[in-house]
Amino acid sequence: MRYVIKNATVLTENGFVKTDLHIDNGIVVSIGDCDFSNAEVFDFNNCHIFPGFADVHVHLREPGFSYKETIASGTRACARGGYTDVCSMPNLNPVPDNAENLQQQLDIIKRDALIGVHPYGALTIGEKGERLSDIASMADAAVGFSDDGRGVQDDNMMEEAMLLVKEMGKIIAAHCEVNELLFGGYIRDGIYSREHGHRGIPPESEWKMVERDLKLAEKTGCKYHICHVSTKESVALIAAAKKRGVDVTAETAPHYLILTENDLQEHGRFKMNPPLGSLEDRQALIDAVLDGTIDMIATDHAPHSAEEKGKGLEKSMMGVVGIETAFALMYTHFVRNGKMSLRHLVKLLCDNPRTRFGLGNGVIKVGEKADFTVFNLEESYHVNPDEFLSMGRSTPFEGEQVWGRCKLTFADGNLVWREV
Repeated sequence: MRYVIKNATVLTENGFVKTDLHIDNGIVVSIGDCDFSNAEVFDFNNCHIFPGFADVHVHLREPGFSYKETIASGTRACARGGYTDVCSMPNLNPVPDNAENLQQQLDIIKRDALIGVHPYGALTIGEKGERLSDIASMADAAVGFSDDGRGVQDDNMMEEAMLLVKEMGKIIAAHCEVNELLFGGYIRDGIYSREHGHRGIPPESEWKMVERDLKLAEKTGCKYHICHVSTKESVALIAAAKKRGVDVTAETAPHYLILTENDLQEHGRFKMNPPLGSLEDRQALIDAVLDGTIDMIATDHAPHSAEEKGKGLEKSMMGVVGIETAFALMYTHFVRNGKMSLRHLVKLLCDNPRTRFGLGNGVIKVGEKADFTVFNLEESYHVNPDEFLSMGRSTPFEGEQVWGRCKLTFADGNLVWREV
């Protein structure tokens, strides 16, 4: 099939250029001088074309929890959000803690995925933190290793894991949380928790493990990535570690950059782990995203059933969805108002995660497979979970007006999303 995309502003190796793209048999065959004959033509005046986004932290829930999400539904949602590669977390059933278990997920990915899905292997057996997984057997197929949803509590075990993962040439993506500092909490310990009678999680639960792991990463030389950073103390620790030369990167999510505990409501769609922080936390995260201390935006897309999310702040499960709204939220809150350049946002969503996790070069050029997404930045809409392609519907941004609608996505040469 041949396609021509006309009049769009394309992010090329030379920057943003208003031009045409010609795709033939999944390959970009020309930029700027296109043959329109026998091609399906899209006139995308006022639209921008970006290399496909990459998210290193999504929950696709299959195998084991397909009532929440499937590889098929999740990757459709990813394509609609402009993503062409994602890394899937290992809190599944069976947990991918050996090659056989991981293969079950790989088989579903091969059968059902619309985009590139790169699974993590678990660091410990069953993600229980008691014995290391069969890391060596999974190293060829896993993008990295993580016990996401749980922090590895034992210092010696984490050091042993880092040494083995380093030997395999892989990366650890860590959920940083000290269990003994949770105190039965489920939102951040702060003004809202105290005024509304909720049990709070202190920020130390996150940053104390960040502090420990950074020391271990420095000692072992392991490639280390910190998931969903949410506290100002974590930011300071990461900045200091980078200055010392520690091989560390970090992510945060749109909800931590936009919302705080002041935005909490008595509904499960505001409950995630780590929880929303203070105004000071948010400002530290924004500064870190702008100055490079935090390297990338990840969504921590975590779908649950309506029943699981409909039990209020205390009893609902932790996790919100975000893969279909991430670009629009970041564009609306940071680019449209001049706080961040559009090019920097693409670095956070595409360049940096791809480079760190080896997910392809993320460029649009002649001779490469079509792997890009098209957004109309002037089109606004209100976030409506009923329209999501994800099976998850729980978002704290329900009803918010945003700018930037995805019109088209190609992944690995295939047209995987087009707005009807």
